[in-house]
Amino acid sequence: MKFVPHAYQRYCIMRLLADPALGLLLDMGLGKTVITLTAVNDLKYNRFAVCKVLVVAPKKVAEATWSKEAKKWDHLQMLRIVPVLGSQSKRIKALNTPADVWVINRENIPWLVEYYRNAWPFDMVILDEFSSFKNHQAKRFKALTWVRKHITRIVGLTGTPAPNGLLDLWAQVYLLDEGQRLGEKITHFRERYFEPDQRDRERVFSYAPKPGADEVIQSLLGDICVSMKAEDYLELPDLITVDVPVLLDSKAKAAYQKLEREMLLEVDGNTIDAGSAAVLTNKLLQLCNGAIYNESKETVEIHRCKIEAFLELVEGLNGKPGLVFYNFRHDLDRIKAALKNSGLRVRELKTAQDVDDWNARLIDIALAHPASAAYGLNMQDGGNHIIWFGINWSLELYQQAVKRLHRQGQKQKVINHRLVVEGGVDEDVIAALEDKSGTQDRLMNALKVRIEKVAKGA
Repeated sequence: MKFVPHAYQRYCIMRLLADPALGLLLDMGLGKTVITLTAVNDLKYNRFAVCKVLVVAPKKVAEATWSKEAKKWDHLQMLRIVPVLGSQSKRIKALNTPADVWVINRENIPWLVEYYRNAWPFDMVILDEFSSFKNHQAKRFKALTWVRKHITRIVGLTGTPAPNGLLDLWAQVYLLDEGQRLGEKITHFRERYFEPDQRDRERVFSYAPKPGADEVIQSLLGDICVSMKAEDYLELPDLITVDVPVLLDSKAKAAYQKLEREMLLEVDGNTIDAGSAAVLTNKLLQLCNGAIYNESKETVEIHRCKIEAFLELVEGLNGKPGLVFYNFRHDLDRIKAALKNSGLRVRELKTAQDVDDWNARLIDIALAHPASAAYGLNMQDGGNHIIWFGINWSLELYQQAVKRLHRQGQKQKVINHRLVVEGGVDEDVIAALEDKSGTQDRLMNALKVRIEKVAKGA
């Protein structure tokens, strides 16, 4: 296929050719992969500016997305792309296979750095889904900082650079400029642009940006980051979000309210930190979906109200394919059991072949966890219906997951169905996803409000 770049794509390619370090903050569907590979091809074969290129990506993206994109376009046929995946022996074999671009999953970056040590061979590194390097304490971030001085060109690709707040930016920008713009230490960055928000006597749980910090930080990053939104450059079909109310029957409602009251009132009056808040809300989200794990990690089914609503929704699709996102492992097991005798072609998305079969319309119901299918997968050819059986608190995962279907190439309106238990913590999550604050803030605030409600009704 011949690649005829849009004007914004030409601009991004020229920036990649000119700038040794660049953050491409392009919204989902704007073609980050083909833009980057086009620049790599030019740098390698026309300008002789790079020798060995490493792409670091989420595992499913590393398996197939980059290789397929190169095969798709006529001008990229010369590029040899080798995935570095599997067992250690397979990874070593792949690293010693002649190629232009090697693609490794981000979990193996510490291993790769240790494997090469001072003989780091990659002069260009591309970090796909750059936001996964936002944690300055993560092993993958630390490992890259050790070899950063050996990297002459570095590119960060993401659509959501700071999904949970401006603090997420420091680690990513540090990998680009080694601290020139936001400081060499995250503590300095935090002291300069933030102030403590939620805290107790000993700990600070979250930070809020100082007035005007957003504008100052954006101005500092203006020369090293390119930011574009899909709605400014593409005419995408409409995204229609439909919340499907799930009413609990009297028995299920009583069971839910009893467990909710006992769990929440147990911590009422005590300081709730992010850890206990996450545990509490996870239990409540499980209850909304109909089952919980007991202390022995066994699944205990509480109700089937959401399963029944889900089956009705699937029936209402009238044979149209549906991409279903679940939250917990027992959600997956119960959904598969409920669909066992439906006659539908049901499959869990695990491999690149599963994605191909979805796009070929060989799957009626595709089951995926947003954390494993949120990044990089092009699934717009397989259907236009998304069903959220259960939603988690991560705005980043939610937005990225929706963009698997709502992206360039989609020809139909995308219908985003969300199953929401009325009166349950599902409603808190939906409301929180509309909020701009960080994940932890949304979780804590929603939990405090729910505790107050339960306490009043006790």
